[in-house]
Amino acid sequence: MSEIKVIPVESDFDKKRFIEFPYRLYASDSNWVEPLRFDVKNNLDTKKNPFYSHARLRMWIAVRNSEVVGRIAAIVNDNHNSFHNEKTGFFGFFESLDEKAVSALLFDSAMGFLRDEGMKTARGPVSPSTNDECGLLVSGFDKEPVMLMPYNPPYYEELITSYGFQKAKDMYAFWISKDVIKDQKMMDKLERITEMIKKREGIVYRNINMKDFNNEVRRVKEVYNDAWSRNWGFVPLTDDEINHLAKNLKMAVDPDFVQFAEIDGKPVGFSLTLPDINQAIKGLNGKLFPFGVFKFLANKKKIDRLRVIIMGVKKDYQKMGIDAGFYRDVIKAGNRKQYTGAEISWVLEDNLAMVQTAEKLGARIYKTFRIFDKEL
Repeated sequence: MSEIKVIPVESDFDKKRFIEFPYRLYASDSNWVEPLRFDVKNNLDTKKNPFYSHARLRMWIAVRNSEVVGRIAAIVNDNHNSFHNEKTGFFGFFESLDEKAVSALLFDSAMGFLRDEGMKTARGPVSPSTNDECGLLVSGFDKEPVMLMPYNPPYYEELITSYGFQKAKDMYAFWISKDVIKDQKMMDKLERITEMIKKREGIVYRNINMKDFNNEVRRVKEVYNDAWSRNWGFVPLTDDEINHLAKNLKMAVDPDFVQFAEIDGKPVGFSLTLPDINQAIKGLNGKLFPFGVFKFLANKKKIDRLRVIIMGVKKDYQKMGIDAGFYRDVIKAGNRKQYTGAEISWVLEDNLAMVQTAEKLGARIYKTFRIFDKEL
């Protein structure tokens, strides 16, 4: 067998090969959804993506007979390490043929960089942060991914664990179908709880004001960086990062599914649910132009599922039942607009409150994603 070479990605030519490899690897996988190439490029652009103002990225490709057979990136996120008082580095953007000889060489390069950076633990896959795509799909391979969620072949788990990585944390994706959310008893209960909370606590629920988008994004950051601050793996978003994320997601926003909970005009909770844009980009081979845009616009009208991405309340206002109003209104809007169901993702395995709430609503775990750690 020909020699496998691992090449650091430094030239535009090799970066293109890094980006293009998955489109060939998954060409025959009917469940894979081809990400838009310009989104991938923007995510890896260390000059334009504000994440890299506090993080360092290195990329490698594995090549055999001039053909790419694998890729990996190593990331050092200074904000993560300062927030958690750790020396944890990350690997991400991992793709490989089903060959341990390929994956081991890729991991050798990534782990070597992390050691040189003084990291004590390697964690992943994270691409490039926990605020982006993260986790390895370990169950639920028969379903295509929803927007901003990872997808991979089943054999990746063996490639990763054979190198010495062990489970750090599982994350669940729940599916809640239209049939379940038409349960009138459940809706009546949500209605009663919501109205009681509104009266008792003075809560006002409102949808996002797209005409005041920049200020609304500022309010989102205020809630997000407070509500999730105790979560495993959480890293606060900077102003530039959340503005960047908001800009990228804006085209997918339906105001009927984006809500604030406020007390005396101040945000205490936020809920973000988006139509699954993956249904619109599938089949475009990652290209909107010149002709993909017409198919995208046609497909967008056929989107029939949602992804519940964020639903959180500031720490001082948790356990008051504020989230009941979010569930009520998302379900109402979903029924009104005739969506078939929604994925709630991702939920940490030990976030028992959220797990139990999802199950009480009639949702079921249908995918599991795993984060791995390895001591360096």
